[in-house]
Amino acid sequence: VEVYHHGQWGTVCDDDWDQSDAQVVCREVGCGEAGASVALGSARFGAGRGPILLDNVHCRGNEPTLLSCTSKGLGNHNCGHSEDAGVDCTGIRRVRLVNGTNSCSGRVEVYHHGQWGTVCDDDWDQSDAQVVCREVGCGEAGASVALGSARFGAGRGPILLDNVHCRGNEPTLLSCTSKGLGNHNCGHSEDAGVDCTGRRVRLVNGHNNCSGRVEVYHRGQWGTVCDDDWDQSDAQVVCREVGCGEAGTPVALGSARFGAGNGPILLDDVRCRGNESTLLSCTSKGLGKNNCAHSEDAGVDCTDSRGRVRLVDGPNNCSGRVEVYHRGQWGTVCDDDWDQSDAQVVCREVGCGEAGAPVALRSTRFGAGSGPILLDDVRCRGNEPTLLNCTSRGLGNHDCRHIEAAGVDCSGAVDFWETTGNRRVRLVDGPNNCSGRVEVYHRGQWGTVCDDDWDQSDAQ
Repeated sequence: VEVYHHGQWGTVCDDDWDQSDAQVVCREVGCGEAGASVALGSARFGAGRGPILLDNVHCRGNEPTLLSCTSKGLGNHNCGHSEDAGVDCTGIRRVRLVNGTNSCSGRVEVYHHGQWGTVCDDDWDQSDAQVVCREVGCGEAGASVALGSARFGAGRGPILLDNVHCRGNEPTLLSCTSKGLGNHNCGHSEDAGVDCTGRRVRLVNGHNNCSGRVEVYHRGQWGTVCDDDWDQSDAQVVCREVGCGEAGTPVALGSARFGAGNGPILLDDVRCRGNESTLLSCTSKGLGKNNCAHSEDAGVDCTDSRGRVRLVDGPNNCSGRVEVYHRGQWGTVCDDDWDQSDAQVVCREVGCGEAGAPVALRSTRFGAGSGPILLDDVRCRGNEPTLLNCTSRGLGNHDCRHIEAAGVDCSGAVDFWETTGNRRVRLVDGPNNCSGRVEVYHRGQWGTVCDDDWDQSDAQ
């Protein structure tokens, strides 16, 4: 798009350049109403050589000419020619990105029967994003990211595509398989989006767009992150970077909880403070340097469906002080009545499996917390989906101190520092933590002790 002023043609900067601006231009140059016009940036039609005459153009869409729209004023800009704006009024283009941070990110919309509609995020993945990014002119987009849950806002038109399955090499999104135009079982809260801008971190194989194995893009391929030193601060940076918000309750997960990757392992010993803008800004061994296997691939869960319980200050991801998130802060759990059934619920909730041999630990075995004490007298049956479903005195009600902070070991094989040595013995099914059947841990499983010659000295 070029504008004539004072005897010469000049370009328009793509800051805030959108569909409404394109509509005005298409009508002004005689290309009709251009129902499927596309606003293009980043000098998609080459960089101009004259002056840059307009910037931050804002059209409503019904103006008679581009110069009737608001802007910084003729000749005022903070752009280079690499940001020259363009349009496509041909109606051939049937896919656009809306409401993104730039022309190569946004909610995916498809043009059909005279109107734009959205795409449902069911099965929406990297291959679909790759096709869209290429189709809208944002290149091969090796590091494109498929985003769901209306990350760029909910659309208002019809939902036109659902269950899209692209191989990645299709020329257009409409060439991919789907339920067919207009067939869906979605709401606009599931509108799909993409980010083609070269995002270097993504989540793969999770139960939604805000959980999964963490992967980093480097030199043309995606690789995984090792879970050595992987913790809450690292998860916070990742969650923010992939567009899942500030993530007050992210969970850092290790041991390939979302499956093992098959590319290179690109990062190891990652240490973030939590305020970095990208995972690659955190300290690490350096790209490509590691001593890990894919069985140690790191993951995160940034969603609110999990992340209300975490383990802190343990020797690995599956042991530590139990903390619960409530009203913007983490707090501890009192060890009154804390037992094996409670530990089993926690271990399952934090992603450490069914935890056949969890140990419920008391008396601040993993250090005292510093936040509020949120739960006391917890009583789980063992089959609850989350610790907060177990009975207790209620959030914030307790008669404890931090020296009574509860902990768990879900690994079943961790040596605990105790005055009496390494814990390999537990009491099960008693009325409290200090009575019950005696069991011993050996070679990955717990076993009982026969009562032949069992006496006071053994009990002592």
